[in-house]
Amino acid sequence: MRTTLDLPASLVDEAVKLSHQKTKTGAIVAALEAYVRSHRLLRLKQFKGSVDLNIDLDVLRDRA
Repeated sequence: MRTTLDLPASLVDEAVKLSHQKTKTGAIVAALEAYVRSHRLLRLKQFKGSVDLNIDLDVLRDRA
């Protein structure tokens, strides 16, 4: 998808160097993926302690 953005050149250049990407597009995609991943992890952490993981693997194996 083509999008026109006005981004600070110094910030984009630093992102390219730090992400070891070859292109500005690669650096921005990597940054967006990291942003989305971190927010998904935050949402998953909200479930900590609310999911019952008391699973008997022997019972599960005998089901099949």
